[in-house]
Amino acid sequence: MNRLAAFAALIGFCGVALGAFGAHALEGVLTPEGTEWWHTATLYALPHAAAALAIALSVRGGLVRTGGWCMVIGACIFAGTLYAMALGAPRWFGAITPIGGVSLLAGWGLAAIGSLRASN
Repeated sequence: MNRLAAFAALIGFCGVALGAFGAHALEGVLTPEGTEWWHTATLYALPHAAAALAIALSVRGGLVRTGGWCMVIGACIFAGTLYAMALGAPRWFGAITPIGGVSLLAGWGLAAIGSLRASN
C-alpha cells in the first residue's frame, strides 16, 4: 500500500474541492482577508499535493520519500490553518501556519538532497 500516494491524492482532492467551495459557496461570505487566506491555502496545497504524489509514484525512497511526507504534512498544516482562520478561527492559528511552511521547505530540501545523493 502506498500511503504517501493516497494522502497526496487526498490533499489534491481537498485542494480542488475547497478551492471551488471558496470561490462559489463562500463568495461574499468571507472577509477580503479571509478570501486571501483561502486563495493562498489552495495555491499552496495543490502543487505540493502534486509534488508529493510524483514522489510517491517514483521509485525513490529514503530522503526523497521523507521529503514527500514533509510536503503532505506541511500542506495540511499550512493550508489547514489558513482555511480555519478564513472561516473564523482565532488569529493565533496564524502562529501555527509557518510550521507548515517550514515543513514544505524541508520537503523540497530533502527531495533535492536525496535526489543528488541517489545520482552519485
